[in-house]
Amino acid sequence: MARPALSKSEFEALSQFRYQLRRFLRFSEQVTRQHGITPLQYLLLLHVKGFPGRDWATVGELAERLQAQHHGVVALISRCEKLGWVSREQGKDDRREVEIHLTAKGDRMVAKMATLHRDEHLNPQGSGLLPQLQDLAES
Repeated sequence: MARPALSKSEFEALSQFRYQLRRFLRFSEQVTRQHGITPLQYLLLLHVKGFPGRDWATVGELAERLQAQHHGVVALISRCEKLGWVSREQGKDDRREVEIHLTAKGDRMVAKMATLHRDEHLNPQGSGLLPQLQDLAES
């Protein structure tokens, strides 16, 4: 069964969402570069730090989170490793896996960048994409 055509208000909501998303992504691109890290490097560090239930992630898990090809993520990890932000460890349960861990330097970098991103979300003139961050900040 065909879905009904989008209404004007649905187009407006989609447009507003994409506008706010683009504003936030532009902010992220600018602030990361100002601090000597690329947007993709920041996302890699963020996904390692924010991986559910543990303090590391596999290359495959990071590729999924970044929506990128495995070999591209391996190259990104190598660049971050050279900068001293991540380390690789052989999997404890599956020795074929490679676990990606943040170093102390990487942890400091992601904490600094995530704070700037959170503050942009909480800024009344910011993107407002994540209202649940406001709830966390108030608790």
